Amino acid sequence: MKRDIIVVTAAYGRECVAQRGGQQALLPIVAEAGADGVEIRRELFTAEALNHLSETGEAIARARLKAVYSVPEALFTAQGELNPHIDRHLAEAQQLGAQRLKYALGHYPRDVCRQPLQQPLSGQPVELLVENDQTDDGKLAALEGWFNDGGGAQNETGMTFDMGNWLWVGDDPLAAAARLSRFVRYIHVKAAVADKSGWRAIALDEADNLWRETLARLPDDVPRAIEFPLEGNDLVAVTRHYVDLLREV
Repeated sequence: MKRDIIVVTAAYGRECVAQRGGQQALLPIVAEAGADGVEIRRELFTAEALNHLSETGEAIARARLKAVYSVPEALFTAQGELNPHIDRHLAEAQQLGAQRLKYALGHYPRDVCRQPLQQPLSGQPVELLVENDQTDDGKLAALEGWFNDGGGAQNETGMTFDMGNWLWVGDDPLAAAARLSRFVRYIHVKAAVADKSGWRAIALDEADNLWRETLARLPDDVPRAIEFPLEGNDLVAVTRHYVDLLREV
């Protein structure tokens, strides 16, 4: 079985993205490295680029890449209300030709009425994904509460499982994989080490085996995304190395 491997544009670093003229300029690298898709990050767009998302979507299609759209916001606000910009974000995802739209969970109220979420998702070709982020709302208890309360079944939301973010919030990635695996539709592969300032993402070749052990507990048939630093003089070669690695493990 051929696994889909996605490259997150943020893996190249904000400075690299800016120097090359934006995320669209990275598409040839991702395609030449043999990846199946690209995760586009809203926070890496300039205000001008946000006005030309259809052009980026056309470039993604020409590169024959699948697309995931990541929005640096939460599905629920601090007040427990549905993100007021969800319709805009869904429209942006469609302009990009994205198959998936990714949010953090945010402050999910256990007694939330599900109707407000079902309405914007009705008839949408975009799959909504909820990620464990690096805040208290991204802890295992919060994500487990959302999905066990029916977040996946009733709202057609899947989970983006970020392997590294559990470390930032003090949770065990292996325990999280065991308890949430059945909800996972997309995996952010990330390794990290602790230093004086906290946790820091590192390339897989520099990491211990925790990322491999975690990946082994997750679904084998969902897309795997590179969300660790991709650096070097030959970005195509570096990217291809990790695309091939994640197809094999």
